[in-house]
Amino acid sequence: MKTMEFTKEIKAPAQKVWDVLWNENTYSKWTKAFNPNGDSRMESDWQVGGKTRFLDDKGNGMVSTIKTKNEPYDIVFEHLGEVMDGKEDTTSEKVQTWAGSLEEYHLVESNGVTTLSASVQVDEEWADMMSNGFIEGLEIVRKLAEE
Repeated sequence: MKTMEFTKEIKAPAQKVWDVLWNENTYSKWTKAFNPNGDSRMESDWQVGGKTRFLDDKGNGMVSTIKTKNEPYDIVFEHLGEVMDGKEDTTSEKVQTWAGSLEEYHLVESNGVTTLSASVQVDEEWADMMSNGFIEGLEIVRKLAEE
């Protein structure tokens, strides 16, 4: 597993950046960078230890949990497995190679500028896709939050 880190300075309050990241209408806009040929959505109970699912337009994706949350400054997701054809898999050998990986978002606000730091633990085979997705996606977050 490789930890990848990304940072973006945004001229907006932390709460506005948080809202762009996690509100249904804007989440699908910035995550389009990861899935250019379809839509992405997130389903979450927003509870630490609860269930969060990151899904494409076919309903496939990842099942995760929120490890820690301090809105609007920090959230850490722990990825537990995948969702395929509506079924969650958290036990197969395939998902065990990356289950437990973390995806983190930290926002620090100072003088009207929020520094958004994101990190994700990925298998090397997904590194380029994740890098391109985060670079493009966080730029979309910046544009939406600065509107």
